[in-house]
Amino acid sequence: MLDIKFIRENGDIVRSGARKKHIEIDIDSLIALDDERLVEQKEIENLRGEINRVSNDIARDQDPALKIQLIEEMRVVKEEIKKKEEKLKTIMEEWQKLMLHVPNVPDISVPEGASDAENAEIRVWGEKPKFDFTPRNHVELMLMHNMADYERGSKVAGFRGYFLKNDGARLEWALMRFVEEKFMDREGFTPMIVPSLLRREPFLGTGYLPQSEDDLYKTQDGDYLAGTAEVGTMGYFMNEIIDKKNLPLKFFAFSPCFRREAGSHGKDTKGIFRIHEFVKYEQVILCEASHEESVRFHEELTLNSEALLQELGLPYHVVVNCGGDLGLGQVKKYDIEVWMPSEERYRETHSSSYFHDFQTRRLGIRYKDENGKMQFVHSLNNTALAMPRLICQIIENYQQADGSIKIPEVLRKYMGDRELIK
Repeated sequence: MLDIKFIRENGDIVRSGARKKHIEIDIDSLIALDDERLVEQKEIENLRGEINRVSNDIARDQDPALKIQLIEEMRVVKEEIKKKEEKLKTIMEEWQKLMLHVPNVPDISVPEGASDAENAEIRVWGEKPKFDFTPRNHVELMLMHNMADYERGSKVAGFRGYFLKNDGARLEWALMRFVEEKFMDREGFTPMIVPSLLRREPFLGTGYLPQSEDDLYKTQDGDYLAGTAEVGTMGYFMNEIIDKKNLPLKFFAFSPCFRREAGSHGKDTKGIFRIHEFVKYEQVILCEASHEESVRFHEELTLNSEALLQELGLPYHVVVNCGGDLGLGQVKKYDIEVWMPSEERYRETHSSSYFHDFQTRRLGIRYKDENGKMQFVHSLNNTALAMPRLICQIIENYQQADGSIKIPEVLRKYMGDRELIK
C-alpha cells in the first residue's frame, strides 16, 4: 500500500506507474474520496471538542436551568457525531478498497511491455545441450523410469494431481537436501518452516489479496492456503516494531504450497511443471527504508539462486520483467528461466522481487531510525527452490540417447553415489 500523502503529492507519478503496469485505477476518485474523508474527520473532531468544552462549562456552572439547556444541546451534538461517524465508516470502507488497488510505482529501469513476452533478457549462463537425437520431454522420461504416476495422481487428487515415486521422489529429496545445505552455510539467513494455512491478513499485507484471489484455495472458515512461503514469513513480524540494530533480517523459509492456477487454463496440463500442490524454499529479506539497500539485496538474492543453478549445471537466462508482468506491489522483478530442451525455450523457475514499503505498510512492520522517527522496513523475496518444477529441467537437460538420465554431480551423494537414472 502506498502512503496516501505520497499519492496526493505525486498523483502523476502514481498514474504513470499504474499505466506502466497496465493496471486501471482512478486516482482522481481516490483523492476526491480522501478529501471527503478528511472533511468528515475534521468535523467530528470539532464536534467532540465542543462537547469537551461544554462539559467543562456544565461542571463549573451553578445555574440548573442553564445546565439542562447545555445538556440538551450536547445531546443533539452527540446525535450529529453518531450520524457523521456512520457516514465516515462508509467512506472509509470505500477508501480502503481503493487504496488496496493502487499499484506500487515501478522502478525507472523496468522496461515497457504488456506481458511476459516483452520481458528483457539481461544475462545468459551455460551451454544449451546439443543432442544427436530428438530429446524426450519430462513427462515421457519420468514414465519411462517409473518416477511418476500421473494417471493415479489424477484419480486420487484430480486435475494436475501426481505421484512422485522411486527416483522421482529421491530426486526431489536430493534437491531439498542440496539447497538446505547451501543455505545453512550462507551467512545471515535464519532457517524457518512456516505455515501455509493462513488468515486473510497476511495475504492482504503481501498483496496477494485482492489481486490474486482466484489463484488461492480458501477454507470453509475463511482462511487461505499460501502459494509461497513468502506470505507466512512476512506475517511473522506483522504489527511489530523491529529494533533497527537487527536489520537486515534474512530468512530461508520452507512451506508446502498450493495454487489453483485459475489463469492457466490449457497450459502445461501434462506432467509436473504446473501443478496445484508443491513445496518451496523462499528467501525473504527485511531491510532499512533505503532504495539503495533494496537494490543491493535484490541483486544478492538473485545471485544466490543463480549460484544454485550453476552448481546444478543448468543453462539459464535472467530477464527483467516489463511493467505489464509486475504484480501490484513489485517495484522491480527478475525472473530466472532454465532451458527446456523439449520445448526449445527457457521456462521460469525463480522470481526475485523488491517492494520498498508496499507490503510492510499494509502489515505494520516498522522500526525507529537514528533520529527516532518511525519508518516502515523494506521487503524483498526470491525463490530459492520450487519443486518438483525444477526436476523437469534437470531430467530433460541431462537425458541421454538411450533414455537414461545423468544425475547432476552435486546431487549424486544424496542418491547413493549413482551417476545415472536408468
